[in-house]
Amino acid sequence: MAALQRRRHRSGLVLFFTFLETLWGARVGQMRYSIPEELEKGSFVGNITKDLGLEPWELAEYGVRIVSRGRTQLFTLNQRSGSLITAGRIDREELCAQSERCLVNFNILVEDKMNLYPVEVEIMDINDNTPQFLTEKLEVKILENAPTSSRFPIMEVYDLDVGMNSLQGFKLSLNSHFSVDVQSEANRPMYPELVLEHSLDREREAVHHLVLTAMDGGDPVRTGVTRIQVTVLDANDNAPVFTKPVYRVSVPENLPVGTPVLSVNATDQDEGIHAEVTYSFVKITKKISQIFHLNALTGEISTSGELDYEDSSSYELDVEARDRPGLRDRAKVFITILDVNDNAPEVVVTSGSRTIAENAPPGTVIALFQVHDRDTGMNGLVTCSISRSLPFELEKSVDNYYRLVTNTVLDREQVSLYNITVTTTDKGTPPLSTETLIILNVADTNDNPPAFSHPSYSVYIPENNPRGASIFLVTTHDPDSNENAQVTYSLAEDTIQGALLSSYVSINSDTGVLYALRSFDYEQFQNLQLRVTACDSGDPPLSSNVSLSLFILDQNDNAPEILYPALPTDDSTGMELAPRSAEPGYLVTKVVAVDRDSGQNAWLTYRLLKASEPGLFAVGAHTGEVRTARALQDRDALKQSLVVAVQDHGQPPLSATVTLTVAVADSIPEVLADLSSLESPGNPTDSGLTLYLVVAVAAVSCVFLAFVIVLLALRLRHWHRKRLLQTSGGGLPSLPASHFVGVDGVRAFLQTYSHEVSFTADSGKSHIIFPQPNYADTLISAESCGKSEPLLIQEDIGFCKEEDSFVQQAPPNTDWRFSQAQRPGTSGSQNGDETGTWPNNQFDTEMLQAMILASASEAADGSSTLGGGAGTMGLSARYGPQFTLQHVPDYRQNVYIPGSNATLTNAAGKRDGKAPAGGNGNKKKSGKKEKK
Repeated sequence: MAALQRRRHRSGLVLFFTFLETLWGARVGQMRYSIPEELEKGSFVGNITKDLGLEPWELAEYGVRIVSRGRTQLFTLNQRSGSLITAGRIDREELCAQSERCLVNFNILVEDKMNLYPVEVEIMDINDNTPQFLTEKLEVKILENAPTSSRFPIMEVYDLDVGMNSLQGFKLSLNSHFSVDVQSEANRPMYPELVLEHSLDREREAVHHLVLTAMDGGDPVRTGVTRIQVTVLDANDNAPVFTKPVYRVSVPENLPVGTPVLSVNATDQDEGIHAEVTYSFVKITKKISQIFHLNALTGEISTSGELDYEDSSSYELDVEARDRPGLRDRAKVFITILDVNDNAPEVVVTSGSRTIAENAPPGTVIALFQVHDRDTGMNGLVTCSISRSLPFELEKSVDNYYRLVTNTVLDREQVSLYNITVTTTDKGTPPLSTETLIILNVADTNDNPPAFSHPSYSVYIPENNPRGASIFLVTTHDPDSNENAQVTYSLAEDTIQGALLSSYVSINSDTGVLYALRSFDYEQFQNLQLRVTACDSGDPPLSSNVSLSLFILDQNDNAPEILYPALPTDDSTGMELAPRSAEPGYLVTKVVAVDRDSGQNAWLTYRLLKASEPGLFAVGAHTGEVRTARALQDRDALKQSLVVAVQDHGQPPLSATVTLTVAVADSIPEVLADLSSLESPGNPTDSGLTLYLVVAVAAVSCVFLAFVIVLLALRLRHWHRKRLLQTSGGGLPSLPASHFVGVDGVRAFLQTYSHEVSFTADSGKSHIIFPQPNYADTLISAESCGKSEPLLIQEDIGFCKEEDSFVQQAPPNTDWRFSQAQRPGTSGSQNGDETGTWPNNQFDTEMLQAMILASASEAADGSSTLGGGAGTMGLSARYGPQFTLQHVPDYRQNVYIPGSNATLTNAAGKRDGKAPAGGNGNKKKSGKKEKK
């Protein structure tokens, strides 16, 4: 009883000194408290508000809370009273095992000031554990000849309490042979031993049953009991003896499983079965048995599990060597675990924000975190860093805490999200590191106006568009976000030709789509100028403007218009004249057409759609010139009907047609004689078919006779025509005025087609020189002819044949350009490029079309000598004296050569009988004269 009172007195002194230590710690900045274990949840620990100098209501306002690392929270703060209380039951043995002092450390965080205050709580032990033996029953074998005072180790006894509450003594049941004694070492558990007080006699008593009781020093005293069975063995003179009483070894914690650690060895001087020694662990816990393995025969100790320095830095093992009769010896094995750098640093983020405004000042705290490494020594020293390219820096606080702060003003438009990688590295070999990612969002402010993708826009829309069609999309980019990036679009109001701009186009305020409210007409206007405004929804709102040019594109909505030959207005039929003596490539007439459209829609192509005599005539695809494709023959009909089609290059193409009537005759009297009997043109295929049927029927009856008759008829007909032409000289048969031209027309015709005419009255000879025909713009190639025939020029002049030299036609000139004197305009005085390039834009094309229309109107008016009045044959106005080359329209816009960007010109020099400059044609003169 007196012993218990002394223990209580010592406990009171411990509590008193602990209280004084707590008061001293509060003065130096660290708060210390002491409580017994196993307190109820919510038990009072200490007055935090008083130690911090705060009021209880200020705990929530300042954000005061407990932060701790790597363990369950044992304490909490009572927000109402400001006291530190327990968060649950605290078991000191579970928390600190059998350590002499059990201290719990944590920090109090004042979040508003980002300050930390360390707190230390000591957990005092109470007598809540009973001493326990490893087994409830133990068997001890002792030789009968064992000397008195012999000691026999029994087993280790565990008491999880510490101090006076731990194991204090043993008590053995009453017997006449044995007593119990305790061998204690400093800071080591007590080991009870059974002491032989009187010698044994197996024959009198072979088994002894004992009860061993272990007692602690708590109040009340707790006890543990085990039963011991002592078996008396027959005599065995020598027990096994270890070579060393203590074995020591050091191994690294990363030792592989199954690696031998060391071997123990014991020898027995006996022989036979008394010398056979086996090894085993004694007083070993379940945890140690899972880590180490002892070979019972060899004494080799190896690892059976993984070693961990952080779990336990050393192990103490008791190894027993026993022979077959049961004699034994014990040795201790101390295994020291060496630390290796096998734990990477840990980062625990305790506080911080995940969003920051882009206009936040430098030095703003983003996060507070702690770093820790479970290793020791250099392996546990940790450094912390972040990338230097980031606008942040680390500030070290107390107890391995770091603060992450900004070092400059942020810009969300440049970087809206930061992935901040915090790298912690220890100083072990090799060093280990841990990367912790902190994601920070930058909140937006309205500091950027909307920006258009281009400084100005040019929009092209074809005419005749449907109403309400979307014609363009205006897009902007606002680097801000949310409502600061919500853009609305509007058009600046203006007037166009007296009407508001809003009646022509509109814009969707949300999408920026531009709509046409009208169907545009290229002939009305060609472009619109708009100003688009984009405004965001920020506070205050920001805006920007951009100019937009809307160009109307021409469509192929106008068919070609044929200016020549114009349709007669007096029910007469216009004709073109082609002499029978015309050689291949002879220019009969020219079809002139224009198109009100522009560009490619106005490029025209001519083609022969239908002809009464196929293969006789050809039409220039780009010039519209009608030429003979071969030499005229006697069997060719006097009246030829041609249908010429003019088509533009639009999509889809539009076309127009014109019907030409060409009179074929060698002389004026023949024309006048044959025209009186002409009727309306019939189908040329009908006469040919009839002739073939007659010949076929005649051939069935008599092939030979039909052949002779046909030859004779043809020869007589040819001879009759020649006689008729030679004998005609009195006068011309009277013909209607509408079938031929007057004398003035004939003179104009001769002035156009001959450069030199020599004739005398009543003379049988005339000298006529004809111009060389121009083949430059035709689609076929004609061979030059070496003969020519005279042309009937007047009714009272005789006809004769005169041989003369003609210049052979040169190859087509590759340079089709008009000279400066040949271009459309007044007297060929237009200024421009001498090369005669194509119009390079829509405006130039329109001017060229206007010039063509003006020239064509001048060519078709009634002041021309030929083709302007009623009763004529409709001879081309270009053959009159007033229609010079200055009235010829420039048809370069109507010529389209796919795949070529060559500049086309008209070889006007050939019309004057001159070879083109730089041409490669050869001239051939013929000195023959032929009479017919």
